[in-house]
Amino acid sequence: MIADMVETVHAAFAAAAARWPAREMLNILPETAGIYGIDAGALTYEAAAGEVDALAADLEVAGYGAGHRVMLLLENRPAFFLWWLALNRLGASVVPVNPDLREAELTYMAGHAEPVLAVSLPARVADLRAAAEKAGIAMPVISPGDPIPAPRDNVRIALRNGPARDAEAALLYTSGTTGQPKGCVLTNTYFLMAGRWYAGTGGLCALGEDGERMITPLPIFHMNAMAYSFMAMIAVGGCLIVLDRFHPRSWWASVRDSGATCLHYLGVMPSMLMGADPSAADRDHAVRFGFGAGVDPKLHAAFEDRFGFPLVEAWAMTETGAGAVICANRLPRRVGESCLGRPEPELEVRIVDEAGNDTGGAPGELLVRHAGDDPRRGFFAAYFKNEAATDEAWEGGWFHTGDVVRRESDGSMFFVDRKKNVIRRSGENIAAVEVESTLMRHPAVTAAAVAAVPDPVRGDEVFACLVVNRDPTPELATEITGWCLTQLAYYKAPGFIAFVETLPLTATQKIQRGVLKTLAAELLEAPQTLDLRGMKKRSAA
Repeated sequence: MIADMVETVHAAFAAAAARWPAREMLNILPETAGIYGIDAGALTYEAAAGEVDALAADLEVAGYGAGHRVMLLLENRPAFFLWWLALNRLGASVVPVNPDLREAELTYMAGHAEPVLAVSLPARVADLRAAAEKAGIAMPVISPGDPIPAPRDNVRIALRNGPARDAEAALLYTSGTTGQPKGCVLTNTYFLMAGRWYAGTGGLCALGEDGERMITPLPIFHMNAMAYSFMAMIAVGGCLIVLDRFHPRSWWASVRDSGATCLHYLGVMPSMLMGADPSAADRDHAVRFGFGAGVDPKLHAAFEDRFGFPLVEAWAMTETGAGAVICANRLPRRVGESCLGRPEPELEVRIVDEAGNDTGGAPGELLVRHAGDDPRRGFFAAYFKNEAATDEAWEGGWFHTGDVVRRESDGSMFFVDRKKNVIRRSGENIAAVEVESTLMRHPAVTAAAVAAVPDPVRGDEVFACLVVNRDPTPELATEITGWCLTQLAYYKAPGFIAFVETLPLTATQKIQRGVLKTLAAELLEAPQTLDLRGMKKRSAA
């Protein structure tokens, strides 16, 4: 397998290009091309290698190399992969940027990550320049095709100590539970192991080297598409078909037209697809399996029966990478039970109570580590600039996931709840603390508390309990959500607002999260609660 023989992401790609030059590496369908305003069609490994080599040469001449980070705000476009591979060839790292992020989020990221350059869609160049200026960083911002300026001066970060496989390949931001998002340092080994794991895991999601075609609507700035989808296709010489996002009405046409042999999904997708009327074309595709998480247990078996392939549920985190994956890809399966599968021998797990003791079969927090001499193998390297959080996550030599699970006697694992104060909406992790901090900056808000409430389509929705200094009117709720949409990614804004007299607080004035969760559930159906979900659209900001 290619990933076993190389030490960097670019080296894995170059080896694949040498072995399968004429094969398609990426394919852009007409619908996605039309939305992005780019050409539709395939990019072969050989053609991609030529573009990557040329871009790397230009970057090297401009002065880029090891110790540099470059922000990439390029959506799910082919340009993202080409820039990542070119920078990786030079020993530089990338900082993928969610295009839905707004001023406060971009400013924080630019100041925290210490990038020397940003490469952005033309429409967002001004936003990134403003964010860099506000963060006090003299960072050039360009679009693909622009002349490449020199990196900002005197900024080199120790991205590697030792061999190339240990060098940082990306800094991915994940939702923080106690404040701002954390930057996860991800090495070349992290990405290579993800591709190797997927290519070799077998079972129901076995991949071959005879021309796999994987379709995904998941965002490239998340670890799933970046580490698993892309690296798996590189490992087996397959083609990745990346959509701009999930389009329910045209999904099956895209699957058929792409010739996809496998697909990636989030739980919201099967729910939407099952809502469409049955069709004689429901099984008119070449898909052997879907790989994802969060399918509604009540729809799991019905979906597989209707569309003719298994939905393979899995568990992982940005922090765990391929160092700790649980996947329900082996028979017998527990379809419709929120079963994550059984851990493989290379993964060690514990389930503990609040005191850190094994639960003896009861639900508890999942702790994981890689078996063998290196318990952190395949995991993230660290939280950037946050040694204390890294140490806390690895307390006692185990990674503390913050997820509550239970395990049955046959080893099957089942997701129960989240211990962390994180809201998961349509696959996006939202830190309640970040939303609360933003709400508190609105001049009418004197106190704010945010919790997750169930949503039949999105999984979770953001519910905000607010104490205000003005009349608690529907107009004020609309104003507050509209303001949030200028400060945060649209999905983080409150979908529901309830004005309250007081918040449930402890004696030390901290939010009682358990009480808040119960209160939000009770208020969800209350007549005074305002439903603002219709405002939460990508175009809203």
